[in-house]
Amino acid sequence: MIDVSEVKELTHEDVQKMVASYMNEEHVALVEKAYRFAAICHHDQRRKSGEPYIIHPIQVAGILANLQMDPETVCAGYLHDIVEDTGATLGDIKELFGPTIALIVDGDTKLGKIQYKSNKEQMAATHRKLLLAMSKDIRVMIVKLADRLHNMRTLQHLRPDKQRRISNETLEIYAPIADRLGISTIKWELEDLSLRYLNPQQYYRIVHLMNSRRDQRVEYIDEAIQEIKKAISDLNLGPNVEIYGRPKHIYSIYRKMVNQHKQFSQIYDLLAVRIVVDSIKDCYAALGAIHTNWKPMPGRFKDYIAMPKANGYQSLHTTIIGPHGKPLEVQIRTHHMHQVAEYGVAAHWAYKEGKTNGVQQTKDSQKLNVVKEILELRSESHGIDEFMQGVQSDVFTDKVYAFTPKGDVIELPKGSGPLDMAYQIHTEVGNHTTGAKVNGRIVPLDYEIKTGDIVDILTSSSSAGPSADWLDLVSTRRARNKIRQFFRAHNRDKNIETGKQIVEHELQEAGYDPFDLMTEEKSQQVAKQMHYQTADDLFAAIGFGDIAPVGARNRFTADLRQKAEDDRKQAAEKAVLEDHETIQNSDERQQRKQAKATSEGIVVEGVDNLLVRLSHCCSPVPGDDIVGYITKGRGVSVHRSDCPNIKAAEKSGQRIVSVYWANPEGDRTNYDSNIEVQGYNRNGLLNDVLRSINNNTRFLNSVNGKVDHNKMVTISLTIGVRNLGQLQFIMDSLKNIKDVYVVKRIIR
Repeated sequence: MIDVSEVKELTHEDVQKMVASYMNEEHVALVEKAYRFAAICHHDQRRKSGEPYIIHPIQVAGILANLQMDPETVCAGYLHDIVEDTGATLGDIKELFGPTIALIVDGDTKLGKIQYKSNKEQMAATHRKLLLAMSKDIRVMIVKLADRLHNMRTLQHLRPDKQRRISNETLEIYAPIADRLGISTIKWELEDLSLRYLNPQQYYRIVHLMNSRRDQRVEYIDEAIQEIKKAISDLNLGPNVEIYGRPKHIYSIYRKMVNQHKQFSQIYDLLAVRIVVDSIKDCYAALGAIHTNWKPMPGRFKDYIAMPKANGYQSLHTTIIGPHGKPLEVQIRTHHMHQVAEYGVAAHWAYKEGKTNGVQQTKDSQKLNVVKEILELRSESHGIDEFMQGVQSDVFTDKVYAFTPKGDVIELPKGSGPLDMAYQIHTEVGNHTTGAKVNGRIVPLDYEIKTGDIVDILTSSSSAGPSADWLDLVSTRRARNKIRQFFRAHNRDKNIETGKQIVEHELQEAGYDPFDLMTEEKSQQVAKQMHYQTADDLFAAIGFGDIAPVGARNRFTADLRQKAEDDRKQAAEKAVLEDHETIQNSDERQQRKQAKATSEGIVVEGVDNLLVRLSHCCSPVPGDDIVGYITKGRGVSVHRSDCPNIKAAEKSGQRIVSVYWANPEGDRTNYDSNIEVQGYNRNGLLNDVLRSINNNTRFLNSVNGKVDHNKMVTISLTIGVRNLGQLQFIMDSLKNIKDVYVVKRIIR
């Protein structure tokens, strides 16, 4: 269990001592050079906590040095934020530190210069770049994991909404990456810290339960270790045998409680012992001694030595009925296996004998299953969103391991069926599948494969190929894409014709003539714009349903719509100029004096006797900047000037009129305003919110609330206020309530 308060903050001198303990003088000097360059570039910057920014690169480099990474990786730890946050360029790093360090830094640099439609799209693009850079050099991801680990350790300095967003991203992307790379020492800490912010109630409950009986568990583990030492004493395993208690991590306990619907007291492997020996032969000898002296629990033995996990993890796991009849988990592994289990792929990049073998290590890292899967998804995905969804559904999910009849091990995402396995083996095997046997028995194609199953895929060369219902039987994106590719190739002519008809219909519905627009030249131009080689490829994709036809329609009509927009703007500018001249020739003060306020307290500039109503979408109150919009048959609708519903009309200048409050302090006491309160759903929170409202206004018109799975509550309220000042006072009072994180006005 990680307590952030116990994690020591390193200085550069600490990092230098760490690298000097395993690097030669030349490489220590290179790390020193990277620190000095980073210190100069970040010298006037500070983090959200108020600390000098250089503290962050020092901690990242320290995490990498603790893994005994090579000098290029430690240098990249110091330099990873320079291109993104300072005036230094990638060219500067390449010139000063060489192409390898520049490649790692570039891979860890966010895509901040490109404008995207949303933060979600930009985040997806950044993740895609990071994952593809990882496929070139795995050290890109090792640096990123160290960067994310220190950010999670200091997350308390950010707003609660950012804490939850970053923790969610960590749990969905970075912790699974650390797991697939086998770096458990980072994975566990990332998961525990994420849970701390996503579900603090459960996190601290588990911490309390673990601490409440800690002394009893320590006493029990010590007793178990002494008995295990006696049991294996006759095996002559040598002087290097290590036996110690294994700490249990909070997130793994939480997952078991949720997934297995168990109480804390029902989690067996809270108590665990690890045995580390010299050789594989010694592992099985120790296992035999353990099972001879204690009864193993059925179904709780796993041999990851004979069948390693995809990330290289090897160990023997067994759960026995230990001393006093209590379940006890025992893990047995070699020293080398333990190194790989803790540091995973990072162990392959560790600095050895004063040098690094970058070329060979890069080749080794590219053999990793996770890298292969990412490269395959890149070639098979259409767009950033599909790529990221594929990574999360196929690459970073829990895995099962099945055997072919020849004994080959096939790794599959949990939930996979025979068709998923068939397409994992080869596309042609998948396309010609006719059935499957599991452990010698015929099974339906929707059977869910379990670890240890022997799966025999039945094929026939005369098979007609996939059927449409296969798309509902597969769970991996790879298999789904292969099936879609089959249908595209075999129904291409039909899809092209269907696609053309769909686009023609879309154009006609929008009031355009498709025969004028869908020329051969224009169709080819639109295809290129939408990243297709030919017009037929575009129409085939539309006919198959890969892309929405409205996107193609908008491309075909873009020029005509732009011309219409330009004409409308010119007409609007002319009208504005004419209105301006009219106003200049009139007595504006006299108009204001004669104008009468409506029942809503609104004066329409220079006009009397107009029906005026306050818009319900933004609910303006006296004191807000407002603007009027002439509706059809319902008079003037008054909006706040920042209301998104008025922006489009305001840009064109059409049907917009000037309005103002007759009395900015308010002529009545009940103007509706919609606000939203977000916070942690503790007992009594709603009562505190309602009490604060009632203390400041007599008008509480509606209340609605909802709670998400993270115990975060959103309370929507409609209240009556006299003016903007009173509304701001009410919102400030709500912000001071314990466990309330956000209070804001909302647009409906």
